[in-house]
Amino acid sequence: MLIRTLIDTAELPGGGGTLRLMQRGSEYSIMLGSNELMNSRVKGSEEALATLAAARMSGGKSARVLIGGLGMGFTLRAALNAIGPDAVVVVAEVVPAVIEWARGPLAELFGSSLDDPRVDVRIADVGTLIGQAAGQYDAILLDVDNGPDGLTLNSNDRLYNRSGVRTALAALQPGGVLAVWSVAPHAIFAQRLVNAGFEVEEQVVRTNAGRGARHIVWLAKKAG
Repeated sequence: MLIRTLIDTAELPGGGGTLRLMQRGSEYSIMLGSNELMNSRVKGSEEALATLAAARMSGGKSARVLIGGLGMGFTLRAALNAIGPDAVVVVAEVVPAVIEWARGPLAELFGSSLDDPRVDVRIADVGTLIGQAAGQYDAILLDVDNGPDGLTLNSNDRLYNRSGVRTALAALQPGGVLAVWSVAPHAIFAQRLVNAGFEVEEQVVRTNAGRGARHIVWLAKKAG
């Protein structure tokens, strides 16, 4: 039997706890306490976050995309495969060690994505970047927590409250898409998107190739 071993740890800002990067054979996982936040075997819903948004945004070959959370790079790689050669993908990651893991023990998962000239990885809070980006993005992809009911950082709640949703709307170009990943449905949040003025789709996505757990992706489009 393969034993899960600890590779590295990283502290979340603001005393949010300790992330643990674990390995079992060729499988990697990132844990917070007893919660597995992500696993290298489970990527379908993270990829769907990018592909579904890219199919709906109106930015074309020169689209600007903002991704909240680097994770294991599945959303980033899917976004790069779905956008044009002149597009830009900004990735906001609040934990520097996660970027180090991407270039170290998780490098095989990321492939060449971090060296793609379209990619701009920043050590930053995605909420801060959204607040500074009036009308700048064609898509904003949020996979920074378990969804509107935050797990890792209390500060993530401001992305999903009424003010956060309105700020995201303002940061999008006309026709832009806010795509939000969640581990489970959340009727109040879905209605909040509608109340802010978005046209909203709620998609059920599976963790792997039509199998596995069901997760939710909201696709909220700005008019225009």
